Amino acid sequence: MRFWWIPGMAALMLLMMWVWYSPDLGALQAWAEHTAGRPSTMLAVILVMAVTLMIGLPGSIGLWLIAPFHHPLVAVPMLILGSTVGALGAYGLAARFERRLRPGKLTRRMMRLMQRRGDLLTQGALRVLPGFPHSVINYAAGLVRLPLGPFLVAAILGLGAKWAVYASAIHGALEAVDSGKGLSLDVALPLALLTLLLLLGAWVRRRIEARNGVD
Repeated sequence: MRFWWIPGMAALMLLMMWVWYSPDLGALQAWAEHTAGRPSTMLAVILVMAVTLMIGLPGSIGLWLIAPFHHPLVAVPMLILGSTVGALGAYGLAARFERRLRPGKLTRRMMRLMQRRGDLLTQGALRVLPGFPHSVINYAAGLVRLPLGPFLVAAILGLGAKWAVYASAIHGALEAVDSGKGLSLDVALPLALLTLLLLLGAWVRRRIEARNGVD
């Protein structure tokens, strides 16, 4: 199975902590904390996240621009808005330029899955899994012209659940480092849940690839 997401995420979190708390980068940290709360900055990072997802780049770009600088109660709505707008944009691009696009193997397999089971529950479950690329879901949904209403509801609910886990894990880890305390239950629980979701996401992706045959 493709478990490279797990060490990759762990390494990214460690890198973020080092950058955030490095004594040599104190001025950068102060500037980032001061700037992050401005409405113009918040809108800009939401737009960056939307555009990156619309063109098929990972949503983690927006995650690391938002989650470390805001409490989860603020970060999660920002992440939901950015990722949902990006998902809608990718859906629209796929539907509009269907004949020009050349979807990859995983996208074609996802298209076949959605043609058989494109219901709200299936879409939402796929959205929750961190190890599953959202660009595949977005473009596949647009290419098979799934109903837009369930697509948006699944994106909001599924991404909301996933971003809540991500934002809580990042916020808790950074707070633990900042306070000098060890990992308490409220910090360790989101991290453990995130690890579980990463494992589950890798397994589901493997199953989809295996069950939909070879192109």
